[in-house]
Amino acid sequence: MAEKKSFVKDYMTKNVISVSPDTLTEEVIELMRESHHNSYPVVDDCKLVGMVTAFDIIAKEWAETVQGLMSTKLVVANQDLSINDASRVMFRRGISRMPVVDGDGRLVGIITNTDMVRSHIERSTPNKVEYFKSTMEQLYGIKTTLKHMRVETNKLRPTQDRVYADELEGRTYELKRGLAEPAIVVKTGDRWILVDGHHRAVASAQQGYETVDSYVIDLGQDIRLGMEKTADKAGIRTFDDIEIIDDDKHPLIALTESLQEQEGKEDD
Repeated sequence: MAEKKSFVKDYMTKNVISVSPDTLTEEVIELMRESHHNSYPVVDDCKLVGMVTAFDIIAKEWAETVQGLMSTKLVVANQDLSINDASRVMFRRGISRMPVVDGDGRLVGIITNTDMVRSHIERSTPNKVEYFKSTMEQLYGIKTTLKHMRVETNKLRPTQDRVYADELEGRTYELKRGLAEPAIVVKTGDRWILVDGHHRAVASAQQGYETVDSYVIDLGQDIRLGMEKTADKAGIRTFDDIEIIDDDKHPLIALTESLQEQEGKEDD
């Protein structure tokens, strides 16, 4: 049984307060005072056309209506985008909230950094560790032991061939502030196989950390794991062999101007 994957639709706010391009700026200011929110999606004929923020009102030349202040180049997500991919894009773009639209460009929700934090808090690493420990015992007919300890970074054997640059930045941020979750490692013979937590481990190696906080499942004997064989075939033996993907493009993410351009073509 694989770990359940979380999607934007599981954590987004669905009942979103929105304004129209014709909404008076004074009304938006009052709305911000009452709701304590500093930004609102702008919807016209049920479709997302922009976003207006407190920064727009303060920094831009005054306009009577939202039409003259709103930003129209937005990063938007499909509700079936995974939480991990959404987190990566938001971190990469430096945005705190992302509108969620359906296939027709209609606003269906909004996802925020707070939602991302909530989704990560709800992940149960200990349960994941126990599941993997149980799987190892059933697969090989053995009894394992579990320790929470620090493992020397240079002893870890990676089994994943790629990591994402922006998520790597996020794990580095967490490491520096002591917020990173432990990695999951299997000790088999004298080898320390990294099962989960490659972004954390690569970030630790890049930052010169000598150890990585880990949950270690000790098999008590030397068993060559299937993931080791796969890593061997892929030529993945050290962190230097892992490809860092510097690309945040995803089929369920779009820019609003692209959606608008497509709509314009359909109208021609």
